[in-house]
Amino acid sequence: SSIKASIHIGMDDSCLTEEGYLEKYLGPRRSSVFLPVCLSYLLIFLVGVMGNVLTCTVIARNKVMWTPTNYYLFSLAVSDLLVLMLGMPLELYELWQNYPFLLGKGGCYFKTFLFEMVCLASILNVTALSIERYIAVVHPLRAKYVVTRTHAKRVILTVWSMSVLCAVPNTSLHGIFTLHIHSAGPAGDVNLEIPDSAICTVVKPRWMYNLTIQVTTFVFFILPMITISVLYMLIGLQLKREKISLPHTSNTLSLPFLSVVLVVVFGICWAPFHTDRLMWSFISDWTDSHHKIFEYVHIISGVFFYLSSAVNPILYNLMSTRFREMFKEVMCHRSLKPVSDKFHSTLKE
Repeated sequence: SSIKASIHIGMDDSCLTEEGYLEKYLGPRRSSVFLPVCLSYLLIFLVGVMGNVLTCTVIARNKVMWTPTNYYLFSLAVSDLLVLMLGMPLELYELWQNYPFLLGKGGCYFKTFLFEMVCLASILNVTALSIERYIAVVHPLRAKYVVTRTHAKRVILTVWSMSVLCAVPNTSLHGIFTLHIHSAGPAGDVNLEIPDSAICTVVKPRWMYNLTIQVTTFVFFILPMITISVLYMLIGLQLKREKISLPHTSNTLSLPFLSVVLVVVFGICWAPFHTDRLMWSFISDWTDSHHKIFEYVHIISGVFFYLSSAVNPILYNLMSTRFREMFKEVMCHRSLKPVSDKFHSTLKE
C-alpha cells in the first residue's frame, strides 16, 4: 500500500466517492491472499515459537549448556521470538486491514523500528555464530582464548547495540501519510483530509530511503552472505581433512553437509526480503505489471522472512547431539542420559 503514497489526487477524480478514492490510490482494504497467508503464518508461528522457546528453555535450565556457542543460539532465539510474537501479528493485521493505520505516528515508528532491529539482529547473530564456529574448528588453539563466555557476551551486546543504532535511519524516514480531496467551491479551493486513508510509510525524500535500503542490503545481507559462505566452506574443508562427522545413523547428517544447508537456507530466506526492499527502492515509475509482481514478491518475502525464524532452531539443533537430548528431556520430562563428549557440540564445541 505504501507504493501509492506518493500519488496526488487530482480534479479528474471529483466523481469518485471517498471509498472510491481509497480503493483507487491505496488498493483494497483487505489483501486478497489474506486467508492462505494467514494459515501459512499460523503454522510458521506455532513451529517457530515452540522451537525457539525450547531452545531458550534448554539453555537457561542447564548449566552444562552455558557455552559460547549456545549464548549465540540463545540470542538468535530471542530475536526470532521477537520477530514471530511482535512482528507477525502486526503484519497480519495490515493484511486484514491495509488502512487506516490506527496506532499513530508513535506506533508507526515502533513498528518500523521493531522490524528493522530484529531483522538486523538475526542476521548479525547468525554471522557472529558462524565466525565463532570457524575459530573453534579451524583455529582450536586460538579458540581457547577467544571463544569464551565473556567474549560471547560482549559480542552479543555489540550485536544488539548495532542493531538498535542501525535501525534508526530507516525508522526516521517513516511516518503517517494521508490522502486529501481537492475541491473547488465558492470559498475557494478546499483541501480535505481523509482520516481513513492513514498509512505508515516513507514520508521523507525518496533518495534518502533508496540510499538507506541499498546500503543496508549490502552491509546486512550481501556481506554476511559472503562471510558465512566462506567461513562454512573453510569449516567443511577442515572437517574433511580431519574426517570428522556425526555418528552415522539414518537420521543424522554430516557436519559439512549441514554447513552447506545453513548457507543455502540463509540465502533463500533473506533474499526475497531484500529483493522486496530493493524493488521498492529502484522502481520510480510504477506500472500495473510492476504492482502485480511486487505484490507477489512482498507476500513471498514475508513468508520466507518468518520461516527463517522458525527453521533456525531446527537447523542449529540438528548439529548438536546434546541439544537433541536436552530437547527430549524437556518435552518428555524424563531423565537425561549422558551424552558422549566427542559429539556433544555443534562443531567441535
